[in-house]
Formats: sequence, C-alpha cells, structure tokens
Amino acid sequence: MITLKSQREIDAMDESGTILANMHIALRDFIKPGITSWDIEEFAHKFILDNDAIPEQIGFEGYEYATCISINDEICHGFPRKEVLKNGDLIKVDTVINLKGALSDSCWSYVVGESNPEKDHLMEVTLKAMYKGIEQAKVGNRIGDIGHAIQSYVESENLSVVREFLGHGVGPTLHESPDVPSYGQPGKGLRLKEGMVITVEPMVNTGSWKSKMDDNGWTARTKDGGLSCQFEHTLVITKDGPRILTSQNDQ
Repeated sequence: MITLKSQREIDAMDESGTILANMHIALRDFIKPGITSWDIEEFAHKFILDNDAIPEQIGFEGYEYATCISINDEICHGFPRKEVLKNGDLIKVDTVINLKGALSDSCWSYVVGESNPEKDHLMEVTLKAMYKGIEQAKVGNRIGDIGHAIQSYVESENLSVVREFLGHGVGPTLHESPDVPSYGQPGKGLRLKEGMVITVEPMVNTGSWKSKMDDNGWTARTKDGGLSCQFEHTLVITKDGPRILTSQNDQ
C-alpha cells in the first residue's frame, strides 16, 4: 500500500532528513586513511543519538548495525568492520534515521584520501544520475520516467546501472511501496501523485551491472570486481515539483 503523506508528516520527515544530511556533511572531514569502517559506524551512531533520533536499520530483518558501509566493489549492505581503510578506497555510507516516528534515508559516497580519474568519473556520473532521476519525480509522471532518465544517462557515460536493488517508498516503515528502479521505460509504471515520499538511489558500476551475494546473506558486490558507487536522497513529490528532504545544503 502506498501512503500519501500529510504536510505535518512531510515537515517531520524534513526535520529527520536534516539530521541525516548533517551527519553526511560531518563525515566529509571524518573519513580519512587509517580509520576503519567501524569507526564510521560508531561516529554515525553517536551522531544520530546525540540528535535525539534512533538508527532505524538496527533490527531491520535482523540487521545489526546503524549503517551499511560498502567498500570498492561492494554495491550495498556492507557490514562495518575493523579493517583499516586505505588511501583511495571508495566507500558508500547508507543509513536510515527515525526522529520521533519520522524516517529519512540517504546514502553518500566518499573517497578515502586521494581519488583518481576513474573514481571521479564514476562518482560524478552517479551523483548527476540521481538528480536526473529526481527531476522526473513530479506529479503525473510515472516510475519509469525516473528510471529511464537515470539509465539513459549512465549508459551514455559507458557505465552500468545495478538492477537488483531499488529505490522505494519511505514511511511509516523503512521500505514501503512503490519500488523505484534506476532503469526503465518512459511513460511506464505507476503514476506519481502529490504526497508520495520515495528514495531515488542509483547504484552505478564501472563494469557489468550484475551482482553476487556474499556468504553473510547481506552484502552485494559486483560480479566482475568493478567499482560501484551510490548516492541516495529521500524526497517528496509536491505540486511544485520534487522536494528533497535529505539535502546537504550544497548537494
């Protein structure tokens, strides 16, 4: 079932989203060579609690951590761990927070230390693809319009879009209808309505879009060992266009 959010619910989710955005902004300075993804997990968990919110992912289908932290060829749902991050690692930090019942969901990608042209291109295309998808999230459009905008741009840059993991509705629980693929055909799929709150979250690979699952049953990685990047915003569809609830001031 798809729930259309009231203005009161949207404002509450916006407040939740501001906390999550500020967490990602703070991570820009925190992430550096020599720390571990477990350090990032502890930093994020404390940041959420210090802002009177709770990490919604803990306990979701048995998941144990406040964040998913995926490194290099890991696409999503990587476990935080105590291996030291190396200069040049591409990491994705994804979390959902709950502020007095109002949820927000956002993933951001970072390079540890120094980047290179391949990673810069991958990150630039993934970020731009997310915003191209968000531009299509308006009343009267269809789900396929979002996915087509993402897929056509990514593939024009000789990269690929992951198929197995999707954006989704948010609130009152973490994963709600509708599914929001990062691929598709224009004019196809569910029609978008005012008050829908969804995530747009392209996962983009340097090689094949195909994935494989680790033995832990959670972590997906690229089948060919290529790099993967992800950016994600939570947004509400309004009569005036999409309103991003997890905006990081400049992004």
